[in-house]
Amino acid sequence: MGKRLSKIYTRTGDLGETGLGDGNRVKKNAPRVQAMGSVDELNSILGLLIEEIIDQQHAGIQPIGEFLRYSQHRIFDLGGELSIPDFRIIAAKHVTDIEIRLDELNADLAPLENFILPGGSRLIATFHMARSICRRAERDIVTLALDTTINEEGLKYLNRLSDYLFVAARYTAKSQGVNEVLWQKDLI
Repeated sequence: MGKRLSKIYTRTGDLGETGLGDGNRVKKNAPRVQAMGSVDELNSILGLLIEEIIDQQHAGIQPIGEFLRYSQHRIFDLGGELSIPDFRIIAAKHVTDIEIRLDELNADLAPLENFILPGGSRLIATFHMARSICRRAERDIVTLALDTTINEEGLKYLNRLSDYLFVAARYTAKSQGVNEVLWQKDLI
């Protein structure tokens, strides 16, 4: 493991720059830093979601929390990738892991016949918040890819994770007996 911080403030970012993992300095609004920030925000909302799942003490959804905890570590890895240009950690195996879990959850759900709005319970809404933050992180990495080479497996990972979060919200609603909030077309 690299250096550990003994002092949190360094004053090196006071003029709008930050250091990357390879020692280079870039503007805090650079596409790479935007992507890193979105990935960090995703990790934070996953932490909140996991704690909400634990607080529910509902056995049927605890495996989702366990998988999301594992996923949090992979999201941290992805942030590390972004902070060091040309560094790779996320691999096809990680994408496949999500696909397997996604298929397992989705197998128990009725086919989707309508758009679903975030809601039904705080937990379900938090799944959707995490999903939307995941999608933003994905978009930010796509923006970064316009200027530099990225690890495509990391991008695929975020894409599958957002799908997993959507299906996990539906699965949670079903296992807790909560009605999903279905979009209703305005008839005026």
